[in-house]
Amino acid sequence: MALVTAEILKPELEIFGITWQDDSVLDKIVELCICSSIQADDMVSKLLAYSSTKTISKLTIDNLEQFEHELSHKKNKSKSSFRKEETHNRMYTVHDLIKAEEEEEDLLDSYSTPAKGSQKRALTTPEHPQSKRSAALLSSPSLLLSPASFSPSATPSQKYNQRGGKGEVVVTFGAVQGTRWAGRKDPGAGVQVELLEGPEDSLRCSYKFMFQRLRDVRNVLTEKIEELGESLSSHFTIEEFSPVSLPAQDRITVLGQVCCDSNGKLNAQSVLLEAGPEQGGQQVPVDLSELKEYSLFPGQVVAMDGMNTTGRKLVASKLYEGVPLPFYTSNLKMETDDATEPLNVLVACGPYTPSDNLTFDPLLDLIGVIVRDRPDVCLLLGPFVDSKHEQIEKAQVTETFEAIFSRCIESIVDGTKSVGCHLVFVPSQRDIHHHLIYPQPPFTLPNLSKDKRVTLVPDPCTLLIDGVTFGLTSTDILFHMGAEEISCGTGSDRFSRILKHMLTQRSYYPLYPPAEEVNMDYEKFQSFGQMPLAPDVLIIPSELRYFVKDVVGCVCVNPGRLTKGQVGGTYSRLLIQRSATPEEGKRVSPCVAAQVVKI
Repeated sequence: MALVTAEILKPELEIFGITWQDDSVLDKIVELCICSSIQADDMVSKLLAYSSTKTISKLTIDNLEQFEHELSHKKNKSKSSFRKEETHNRMYTVHDLIKAEEEEEDLLDSYSTPAKGSQKRALTTPEHPQSKRSAALLSSPSLLLSPASFSPSATPSQKYNQRGGKGEVVVTFGAVQGTRWAGRKDPGAGVQVELLEGPEDSLRCSYKFMFQRLRDVRNVLTEKIEELGESLSSHFTIEEFSPVSLPAQDRITVLGQVCCDSNGKLNAQSVLLEAGPEQGGQQVPVDLSELKEYSLFPGQVVAMDGMNTTGRKLVASKLYEGVPLPFYTSNLKMETDDATEPLNVLVACGPYTPSDNLTFDPLLDLIGVIVRDRPDVCLLLGPFVDSKHEQIEKAQVTETFEAIFSRCIESIVDGTKSVGCHLVFVPSQRDIHHHLIYPQPPFTLPNLSKDKRVTLVPDPCTLLIDGVTFGLTSTDILFHMGAEEISCGTGSDRFSRILKHMLTQRSYYPLYPPAEEVNMDYEKFQSFGQMPLAPDVLIIPSELRYFVKDVVGCVCVNPGRLTKGQVGGTYSRLLIQRSATPEEGKRVSPCVAAQVVKI
């Protein structure tokens, strides 16, 4: 299927004298072509027949909604008649399969015996009863119909299409009762989405690969110790920090970075405290037995009270936790209408295909959700072309990874054009076609550089959306820190502890050394991996269970992944409303409601 655009449709419609109300009608027709996998000329023929029978002089959105309903009804009817005629086994050629994919949009039924085809459930969603095959997403059938796709593992995922609980809300947060999960009357109109630091200071691709000196890494870590040490000193009124390895008979206060005494996992007996140059730069083992409560991980900058009578071991008696940064405050005065009309934000994280094939059915379902709910902003995080996918690892594709990615993004943009929502694309360490480094530069998409609806941002980043700050990272720091953190007496909510560590350490990736899969560039990390302030909302997708939590005033959201193996996953939606007149001396969170929903 060739990519359908409004520019292709215009001359086709004009040839037959079909007129339309405005450009939104063309966008709706493009959306119908993508969702129904219909070529431009075929769609024009169907519209001509529809206009003639209904005596319609000019196409409008209302006309197209009725046309869509009738088109869906005819497709379902043709599918049932096709199954009845399939009464014997038959050998298929590649041309037969391509024809069946385009005409019937049901490759699995046409490739199986009558018994199997008759028992297969229709590939639909509750919101859109028409079938939405992955060919609608890919402008060429070469990916879906590559030689590897003739194996059973590459047929449309039965587990995904037969999943239960579609649209089920699994997590709620805030005042969600009676909430209407839809964008403003004109989604995306007037919504300002920009990087907090400004585009001129954003991350670029100027990397020197394999050219990182240990001295430079040490300097970055030293500055981090000194900066957080100053905030601890001023907040807890600590006059000075003592050297960690200097013998002292009195109680002292020391500052340093937590590390492990070996290459293994950190435990209560292997904790070392490494001081910065101003405190001697030495390492000393730490005895935690007198601490009733602690939570530590490698790379954490802490201050401790304790005794070190020999200079060889610090017996800690008190632990000073870090202090979060202040929240963003805007000097702009809010209009009354803006204050009363909330902003709807949809958040989804890849992978966007099931693990058993490269059909983008989950992504098509997500586009259907966007068209239905009409959010103002969609935050879409990678991976879009997942390096951990089995067929990607085995190179069982006939197109370049860049081509698959470009087609995926263009389908999202074209499929949501009639909605008008703002799209934000965040890369992932698992995007095989992109730079495998952290912090990660934004995607490069020259075709969309002039599209005002699209914003390409790095990982991590801090976004400013209508005066509300969003912290975004697609790297699974929750999983990485969860495997390294140790705690005692702090309760069982590990997620809240890790999130609090991120906010108090003022970093999107405070773990050191990083996980093996994270290629850290510390020169860039010093400039782009730190939190410039405490975000109002922190989006932190993970393989771990989805959640929405309020941690020291920041609403932290793990939307889950859109697919979990061969089955469907989850996405999240947020209702944002910045208060025009907050209570004096008290901050009101702009995130008034949130949900995690099954796709």
